[in-house]
Amino acid sequence: QVQLVESGGGLVQSGGSLRLSCAASGRTFSTLVMAWFRQAPGKEREFVAATSKTGSITVYADSVKGRFTISRDNAKNTVYLQMNSLKPEDTAVYYCAADLQTISQLFRNYDYWGQGTQVTVSS
Repeated sequence: QVQLVESGGGLVQSGGSLRLSCAASGRTFSTLVMAWFRQAPGKEREFVAATSKTGSITVYADSVKGRFTISRDNAKNTVYLQMNSLKPEDTAVYYCAADLQTISQLFRNYDYWGQGTQVTVSS
């Protein structure tokens, strides 16, 4: 079983930055594909970014491309999401997800989820 714990959310003004972290345990971190999803009130959970097991491949949603960066440190069992130039529409609960298979943008393909961390961007 894989446990994921997110941190780093908070309140930030439009144009500001935040860095989210997700610490994983329970399995060798380098065997996990890692991703970030988000869910705003009344909306479906949507893909944000994902990284392959080695970090050599990254994928982003069009809405965050050029503003967000996903990275991982396999020595620290942690994946990060650096969020720059934040907009009010980025406001959501951000979830870390993990899977043993291949990188994917579909939330149903991920078996393990964190509890989420709130990000609020004020205008």
